[in-house]
Amino acid sequence: MSSFTEHVQYDEEGLPDGALGPDPLVALQAWLADAEAAGLPDPNAMVVGTVEPDGRPSSRTVLWKGITGGALAFFTNRQSHKGLALAHEARVSLLFPWYGLHRQVRVEGTTTFAPDDASDAYWATRPRGSQIGAWASAQSQPIATRSDLDARDAEAAARFEGVDPIPRPPHWGGYLVTPARFEFWQGRVSRLHDRLHYERAGDGWNVTRLQP
Repeated sequence: MSSFTEHVQYDEEGLPDGALGPDPLVALQAWLADAEAAGLPDPNAMVVGTVEPDGRPSSRTVLWKGITGGALAFFTNRQSHKGLALAHEARVSLLFPWYGLHRQVRVEGTTTFAPDDASDAYWATRPRGSQIGAWASAQSQPIATRSDLDARDAEAAARFEGVDPIPRPPHWGGYLVTPARFEFWQGRVSRLHDRLHYERAGDGWNVTRLQP
């Protein structure tokens, strides 16, 4: 078994009590802004964890696309593995891994479909090539070769030649994650990291400091 003996020593100032305020959504947006300002790659990337219909856990990275009505939004093919998993079990976990800042945020919540107008609005912002690709790819399904996939893409491009705007596929759209819990983690010296846990309580949040 390989072993890793080198440990990064974190020396950030940390999270004093009350540092993030009472609203975790506001704190999450502030940390995203810090990640953007630090020049981290894909600062809005998050790991989405689901439960497959056969009970297996599964994770993948998607891009967070903002907050709508207190819920975190992302968009995908609803017939993909994650879409089928969410149809089976609406509860989901999210993880924002901002390694360059020695930070991470964990979120637990429940998904619902985003309204069609929200999915349409985001679809309209996607590059044309990405729109064609969404029609061409039966996401998560097997395909024999890369050439077969390229052929499907070419067929979709020909199908929509001269069509503007390209319509949104009926199987493609947004999800809204209504959060029930957050945990903000900040690396500190001697592995005495800061962990602030938010639990939904009515219209507000209870905040608890957890031991590292």
